[in-house]
Amino acid sequence: MAGYLERVFGATEEANRRAILAALPEGRGGALLDLGTHDGSFTVRVAERLGADSAHGVEYLSEHAEAARARGIEVALGDLDEGLPYPDATFQTIHSNQVIEHLRRPDRFLSEIRRVLAPGGLACLSTNNLASWHNVLSLALGYQPPPAHVSDEVIVGNPLFFNDGRAHVDKGRVHLRLFTGPALGQLCAHHGLATRSLKTVGYYPLPPRLAQLATSLDRRHGAFLVGTFVPAP
Repeated sequence: MAGYLERVFGATEEANRRAILAALPEGRGGALLDLGTHDGSFTVRVAERLGADSAHGVEYLSEHAEAARARGIEVALGDLDEGLPYPDATFQTIHSNQVIEHLRRPDRFLSEIRRVLAPGGLACLSTNNLASWHNVLSLALGYQPPPAHVSDEVIVGNPLFFNDGRAHVDKGRVHLRLFTGPALGQLCAHHGLATRSLKTVGYYPLPPRLAQLATSLDRRHGAFLVGTFVPAP
């Protein structure tokens, strides 16, 4: 069972990445900023989808930043809680996947996205959905929701999930904030980012094809949130 859940988890993360790409306008062009670039592999896919003129990123860990630079991305090494090292209205598209849940200061993060987003620009944000049924069921059974981390060292509290007892894979910060769809949309609006679209992707423990059907019938309780946002008037 653990092996099945791990495979579904990996497949759902890829389904989420594909949903992000589908949410972005093909051939949009302009400058792209990827916040939380990691090794740049997905940044390259986003840039190709957009036909971006240039690809920039901010990454917390130096080894990931170096890997992204090797892929041709202009990466600034920095802490997203401390703001963005760019002038106002610089980027036509800003992307961030599975990052906002790691931050201490999501208000600063979103206000900075609004600041550096160009007029007519688009921001795409994805994060875990706190309202996902696998989180709700975990709580009902008295277990820790899988994305709600309580330790900087080890994942604990849910024996039903495949990674219970394992060390965190990366050395970056663990999850500090979890969002429902309404919370993400309302916080973005508070910082001048109007919701253009907001959907959920994945439906644990279902494989992606069945999960796609499930999220079409139940739009609030999928595993991940994918939202696109534009500067509010």
